[in-house]
Amino acid sequence: MRPSSFNDRMPRRQSGAALVVGLLLLLVLTVLAISGANTSSLSLIVAGNVQYSQNAFQAAESGIEKSIVLNKFNPADEEEQRGTVGEDNSTFVAMTRPQLDGASQPALPGSSLDDYSTYHFEIESTGQSQRGAIATNVQAVGVIAPADTTIPPLPAAPGEGEEGEGPDTELR
Repeated sequence: MRPSSFNDRMPRRQSGAALVVGLLLLLVLTVLAISGANTSSLSLIVAGNVQYSQNAFQAAESGIEKSIVLNKFNPADEEEQRGTVGEDNSTFVAMTRPQLDGASQPALPGSSLDDYSTYHFEIESTGQSQRGAIATNVQAVGVIAPADTTIPPLPAAPGEGEEGEGPDTELR
């Protein structure tokens, strides 16, 4: 009997299919890992941009609040407020503009306080974050003031006139 050698136990022809399958699986796993890393870094960038956008929005809101507190609400003038807020030093510029050419509006007919006027203003505040995100917020404000005698009162609405003239009155 002939002694067996290592070469006798191995098949003579191997196709190498296990090697090819293993390399393909390794390639697929590598592509998935790279894709996951790219997705997570993109998500981090998006989250940062959302945060800077929120900082700009909050800066614009702060501008509106500061304008409401500090403005004189003079119907003849525009007023500007500037400031810096937050830990990231977001900035805002808030402009208060009179509406209706600064004219006052008479009291509403039928109101118990018929001796007042209202002045309408618009506050436009633009906030900017440190990274350049911009948000613009607009707030309308009505200021009640003593009656302006130069404005005629509004006509009474139907049904709000003197007694006997309302919609429930029978015509004869």
